[in-house]
Amino acid sequence: MKVGVYYSTDDVRVEERPVPEIGEGEILVRMKASGICGTDLMQWYRRRKAPRVLGHEMAGEIASLGRGVERFNRGDRVFVSHHVPCYSCRYCRRGEHTACEALHKGNYDPGGFSEYIRVPRENVRHGTLPLPEGMTYEEATMIEPLGCVIEGQKRLALREGQTVLVIGSGVSGLLHIQLAKSRGLKVVATDINGYKLDRALRLGADHVMNAVDYSPERLKEVNDGRLAERVILCAGAEQAVSDAVSSVDRRGWILFFAVPEEEISLPSARFWRDEVTVTFSYGAAPEDLHEALELIKAGAVDAGGMITHRVPLSDIQRGFKIASEARESLKVVVVPDGE
Repeated sequence: MKVGVYYSTDDVRVEERPVPEIGEGEILVRMKASGICGTDLMQWYRRRKAPRVLGHEMAGEIASLGRGVERFNRGDRVFVSHHVPCYSCRYCRRGEHTACEALHKGNYDPGGFSEYIRVPRENVRHGTLPLPEGMTYEEATMIEPLGCVIEGQKRLALREGQTVLVIGSGVSGLLHIQLAKSRGLKVVATDINGYKLDRALRLGADHVMNAVDYSPERLKEVNDGRLAERVILCAGAEQAVSDAVSSVDRRGWILFFAVPEEEISLPSARFWRDEVTVTFSYGAAPEDLHEALELIKAGAVDAGGMITHRVPLSDIQRGFKIASEARESLKVVVVPDGE
């Protein structure tokens, strides 16, 4: 079978590997769509584990079942989560599933950028979701990124009427905008890309600003003279971090949904005096993925409208190029050859 092997963002090679053999409780999925995530483009984060088959936003069709699998049938359309918790450790018992060691270590084999994927028993049990009728495979690739956004916003104690500043209007930023608007919040969004700012407006942002000439004073102009109660950072640039720090109101919260490569410093004396909370978010729990599926199914989040490019697996390097250049593109989805 064909696989797309990551060596670097500029070097993703199509290679041949044997189709994985499945064991008891496992399933083999024929990939139908697999999204390129922003984290797949973070060389400082990914390259240390190269070469590797990436792809963790995968939906497909069950090709075969291992002994003992009764909940699914061959031919079922499914989304498969690469990370699942153990449900038995102290973190899981407290409902803190994204802190579970099993969630961070588990994965499917070899990765979503391949023609076939072996899904381990625990991922079959806790991370495989049947797709509802009418949901396309491409739309289903948005379940995982939306689930991460849902998990992230849980950190913020959001209340209707608050103002949220979303810094960075790529895929994750646009999902944060839509989710925040669905919860009755005012949203101001920034980006350096005019195409993405236009998308932010179309997907519900109340105000957009080019990050090149953004300032807290401009935020106050559209927010009744106030800074933002909540700031969601969806860009890793140094200036983006600076904008987040300078834009949060007293007793406000900053969510680092994206992180810069370099270590950051924060104005601890000011944050102490103003009682600012800083939090981070990584990944999604299974219940977040279920909620994400339902939101997409209900049309509360426009998943399909965020998919701008489809590339065949044999041309995956072009997909990485489109996604990394990020000009007039949002979600780039890898699909099997000939589909």
